[in-house]
Amino acid sequence: MSTKDKEIRRLVISTVGTSLLTNQINSNKKSQSDWYFCLQDNANLTEKNLEKGSDIDKIIKSLKQSAETKLNEVNTIGIKEASAELNGIYGLYNDQLENGKLDHHVLITTDTAQGQVTANIVEKFLRDRKISVEVYTPEKLSTADNKVFNQGIDNLLDWLDRRVKEDKEKNYEIYFNLVGGFKALQGCMNTMGMFYADKIIYVFEGASSNLITIPRLPITVDYSRLTDHVPTLALLDAGAGLLPSKTKNIPEAMIAEIDGKMTISNWGQLIWNQCKDEFLSQKLQEFPRLSYDENRFPRDYNNISTAQEKVKLQETLAKVSGLLEESNGDTRDLVKSVSYSPYKGAKEKEVYHFYVGIHWRVSCKVSNGNLTLRYYGTHDYVEGKETN
Repeated sequence: MSTKDKEIRRLVISTVGTSLLTNQINSNKKSQSDWYFCLQDNANLTEKNLEKGSDIDKIIKSLKQSAETKLNEVNTIGIKEASAELNGIYGLYNDQLENGKLDHHVLITTDTAQGQVTANIVEKFLRDRKISVEVYTPEKLSTADNKVFNQGIDNLLDWLDRRVKEDKEKNYEIYFNLVGGFKALQGCMNTMGMFYADKIIYVFEGASSNLITIPRLPITVDYSRLTDHVPTLALLDAGAGLLPSKTKNIPEAMIAEIDGKMTISNWGQLIWNQCKDEFLSQKLQEFPRLSYDENRFPRDYNNISTAQEKVKLQETLAKVSGLLEESNGDTRDLVKSVSYSPYKGAKEKEVYHFYVGIHWRVSCKVSNGNLTLRYYGTHDYVEGKETN
């Protein structure tokens, strides 16, 4: 590895499977002959539901001890043979793990007992060698059933979008290490990598196989097809469940139906994450049950100086709109989500306000379950407009 390469700071995101455990099974031992099948049968068992002292609990603990012992006793080839995840990581550094001291690693694992144990072993191994590392388990990421898995992928996408943006700002290169991991998770991460990763790395089977690095493909999505659907997609992104009639013109791959309501799909979320900042930082969108005092609110919106602030405001408006739609205009549903409350000291009657993040406010009036938005800005600015 060249000096220049050593200076690169990477965020390395690795999918974690259970090969580190299964590789410790000695099928020649009669006592372990059915361990592999026992692990398979209990693959989706969470730590919470793992009965202490049960056969599967004893098997996992035994394999964990064997894996930890092996990783600390064997050489690099033995380590790579034992763990698919470490095989990819060692391959990234040409078997010189010390070359990763500037990088940060995140181990993505499912919400399963076996996945958690494996990730924790790999985490400790890297940390003991002074490699910066953490384990991340998206809530509900399990292959127990399709619905739960999709919810877990949604949570992973939310985290991934935020994390990659943050680390990109710190000049990290983003690497996806997809050597290990459950096949369903690998498949999803491979697609996500086409949008988020600078490079995706694989290793063919075997510790001596060469690393395969796939650069980001020049994928271009025709976002112009979404221009007419921005308010609807923002509502779906905010968690609103809409009637099928409200989404009939949106590309089918971007939406999914759950219990008769339309939501944004995993891949819809992926696409929306790539373009929402561009859409929501431009013109003020029209959302159901919201209207704008034409002499006040649009002016305040146009005076916003940063794209990020405009995006945050419009995402909040989408959340408010969605809650009003789903509650048929009941503003009580806004109280906890955006701290909706009467504006004390307002010179006009029945003026309310809600929060946009910590520092910003929107004042409004309510009529028949609809809000007319008046002013937007800091607390001092909105208070000055409404009370003076």
